[in-house]
Amino acid sequence: MPGITRRVFAASSVAAATSALLSPARAQAYPARPVTVIVPWGAGGGTDATARFIATLLEKELGQPFHVVNRTGGSGLVGHAEIATAPPDGYTIGMLTVEIAMLHWQAMTHLTPRSFMPLALMNEDPPGIQVAASSPYRTVKELVDAIRLAPPGRFKASGTGQGGIWHLALVGWMQAMGLPANQVTWSASNGAAPAMQDLVAGSVDLTTCSVPEAHATIEAGQARSLAIMAPARNPSFPDVPTLKEALGADYSTSSWRGIGGPRGLSPEIATRLTAALKTVYDSSAFKDFMTRRGFGAVWRDASDFKTFMDETDSQMGRAMRAAGFTKA
Repeated sequence: MPGITRRVFAASSVAAATSALLSPARAQAYPARPVTVIVPWGAGGGTDATARFIATLLEKELGQPFHVVNRTGGSGLVGHAEIATAPPDGYTIGMLTVEIAMLHWQAMTHLTPRSFMPLALMNEDPPGIQVAASSPYRTVKELVDAIRLAPPGRFKASGTGQGGIWHLALVGWMQAMGLPANQVTWSASNGAAPAMQDLVAGSVDLTTCSVPEAHATIEAGQARSLAIMAPARNPSFPDVPTLKEALGADYSTSSWRGIGGPRGLSPEIATRLTAALKTVYDSSAFKDFMTRRGFGAVWRDASDFKTFMDETDSQMGRAMRAAGFTKA
């Protein structure tokens, strides 16, 4: 019996040692084939362009093709659902956007930020507060003072569709100012570009889209940005103050983009992907791309990204309840 025990122990020791040696090898082998990157939005937009650039740099870093596939529909729901339900093997990941913290509040989906394995946040674009060049308001304080004195609905704003991220940014800002959520009437548009056209034409009094989206109109001398809803100024637009600087209001929100995968992704693969994404983020190529586009480059690792999404989810819920959009 002692001899058998020694042989069993020896065999177990060899198996354990072999497993210990092979496990890192298996982790290092990822990816062994092409990876699909799901983008919940259409080709040619900012989210698509950012995803494709990240994918190109990941290919160089990890030595396998990263193929971007656009899965559109349902205000981002179709693509996000495909990411969440993919096999958790690391060969389907995707771009997560702020909408995943919004759609479930409207009972459009059961998916929430907790439905994903966060890997890294790489971009945040806070909303700006823009007025036309002909507007009498030169500062955001002057604008807020006028909004306070006006009857509800007198001022009109735009930037996206009804209940979209820039609409909720306006609602949150009004709440931060101690004003009713509907103090400023929202004029729905098909995006920032037509909203800025309406601003120049005088159809609305202000827009709350991001400064990069408004930049072309500002550069043309047809509009100006009075403030951004962010903790700090955007280095690409250093003359635009934050709400806290201009009004003492500690309110910020943003549209954001990050990379995630389905829940159940192994820690080894998740760690490898996050490390590769950090290398991409730190590269001069990525920084130059984001600067050229005017996008805000912000890094949060997997843990911080998870916390950030939870906070965004709560913030979006408060704003949507105040605006009467919640069904959940």
